[in-house]
Amino acid sequence: MTRLPDFRLETHLSRWEFTARHHLTASDMQTMTLSELLTLADDEDREAFGALSLGYTDTFGDPALREAVAGMYENAEADDVVCFAGAEEGLYLAMNVLLGADDHAVVVTPNYQSAETVPLALCEVTGVALDERHDWALDLDRVAAALRPNTRVVSVNFPHNPTGKVIPAADFAALTRMCDERGIRLFSDEVYRGLERDPARALPQAADLSERALSLNVTSKSLGMPGLRVGWIVCRDRELRSRLERAKHYTSICNAAPSEVLARIAIKARRSILERNRALIAEQLPLFDAFFADFPELFEWRAPDGGCVAFPRYRGADGVEEFCARLVAEAGVLLLPASVYRSELTATPDDRFRIGFGRRGAEEALREFGDWLRRRG
Repeated sequence: MTRLPDFRLETHLSRWEFTARHHLTASDMQTMTLSELLTLADDEDREAFGALSLGYTDTFGDPALREAVAGMYENAEADDVVCFAGAEEGLYLAMNVLLGADDHAVVVTPNYQSAETVPLALCEVTGVALDERHDWALDLDRVAAALRPNTRVVSVNFPHNPTGKVIPAADFAALTRMCDERGIRLFSDEVYRGLERDPARALPQAADLSERALSLNVTSKSLGMPGLRVGWIVCRDRELRSRLERAKHYTSICNAAPSEVLARIAIKARRSILERNRALIAEQLPLFDAFFADFPELFEWRAPDGGCVAFPRYRGADGVEEFCARLVAEAGVLLLPASVYRSELTATPDDRFRIGFGRRGAEEALREFGDWLRRRG
């Protein structure tokens, strides 16, 4: 395995995720029980789950699952889909397949740490920071300036984690063309797609725009089913798809058969699940608007464009790291401080924290949060 640094986010969560009383930085939507999911299954899938043989499955992924995934795209077929044990495995293997020591990659920052550290373990990487001063805009001129003759990958994530930014569709199309014209692979992390506050702002999926691009997605985030551990990459380049499958032989080999059946049930029922999840976000966001409005001297808050996380600024004199540490220790409310999103490539904000609003229970968590702020004065 490539030598990698500690995964700061997972290290932080391993300490607090299941011990803090209020997980107010969760990056996934409210999940459902197995019985609730099975009520969404058609007769064929419900029978398939009950009669499932617990043997090995196809390394590419269950054919029926791949067919369901392909149905989410305009220009993809089942053969364009490779399934993985979560999005993390897909990202890790894709970068190892696409990048070598003599190559160069460009990644957008801030980001989910492995989007940066995995490429950095393989080759030279240039970061392009979203512009905090202009609502986290992506400057395409800066992306173009970062490209080199040996650039092989440009990695982006929209709706963005942790800021919730959704760039204009015209900019995303221009970025795709820029990559195609230079023979570069666009790697697009689309795990929050479907949770845009304005559904009309949903970006095209990269694999629909380009035969060379890779679209990464997963059941964990927008669908709220991280326990299934099922992700996928869609790419219309069959030779690359074959290389991804062979790389998977060294990691999970194949996904868990029960998870693949459950994932295809969820994907086939995605419209109703996403409608439920968008309604939950619409219900919860006003609670956050009101909370931060009560403490304008401490926080700078703006509701994000999409996804179920945001990246507010903390204005307190004690600094965001101490603030988050005391909040979870004294009030049991877990947030992710800016250090978790520190980049080795670009300057990144040191006064922000990630907060999540996709799970029920936010009202109680915010009440505890506010009481703690008032007690400390």
